[in-house]
Amino acid sequence: MQDGAVQSGASPSPLPEKVSVALIVNGVERRFIVLPWVSLLDALRDHLDLTGTKKGCDHGQCGACTVLVDGRRINSCLTLAVMRDGAHVTTIEGLATDGALDPLQQAFIDHDAFQCGYCTPGQICSGVGLIAEGRAKSADEIREFMSGNICRCGAYPNIVAAIQQAMEAKP
Repeated sequence: MQDGAVQSGASPSPLPEKVSVALIVNGVERRFIVLPWVSLLDALRDHLDLTGTKKGCDHGQCGACTVLVDGRRINSCLTLAVMRDGAHVTTIEGLATDGALDPLQQAFIDHDAFQCGYCTPGQICSGVGLIAEGRAKSADEIREFMSGNICRCGAYPNIVAAIQQAMEAKP
């Protein structure tokens, strides 16, 4: 038999070992075991039952899966859970504190900045990250820095207004 030829009846390669991952999610340490190729998005949704973070395109093009990792906004579909071992992750479920909505969550309500709501968790997490970055000073800059978050319903003017309201309320 030649090198590289597959012998009939040969057993397939075994799956890689599962990996233990520990994250601080919304202020609570969470541990779970996953295969090494499981995305942070799938770990949040399938292993931790945090379904607020949405799976849109699964290719990093729509922003529906945006969460905050160590305070920075990322597309959770583009990072592996094992790569974030030990990180602090904030999802839409973790933004409210002591029963009070995050100022951006309230601003989204005030400005009716959503229609179907599918993109809203990613928009809000991205907006919270944008506000924390402190770089956006105008509506045009907000639009530019939020361009990775797509809204198929077209609620962009209201999203920008909500982010501006939350920026003004920030001390």
